[in-house]
Amino acid sequence: MGAAFFPVLFFTALWGGVGIAMPIMTPKGPHQNLIRCILMLAAACCWLFWLCCYMAQMNPLIGPKLKRDVVAMIGKSWHNEIVAG
Repeated sequence: MGAAFFPVLFFTALWGGVGIAMPIMTPKGPHQNLIRCILMLAAACCWLFWLCCYMAQMNPLIGPKLKRDVVAMIGKSWHNEIVAG
């Protein structure tokens, strides 16, 4: 199970637009460079946070906790023998 192509492309384009297009449209003034820097850093941090959250769902560290009877029922329905141990 891998990453789907569309969500990665969509959110990369979205945060790329915020980090590239928005700084171009900043108003002239004494703080223009600061506003541009804030927009680019915010876009980069938000994209990286989204990417980490998205990738963490691909291989979760903690799975569901199942009781023995549930595991036995799943094994029976899937025609697998449950090996104790």
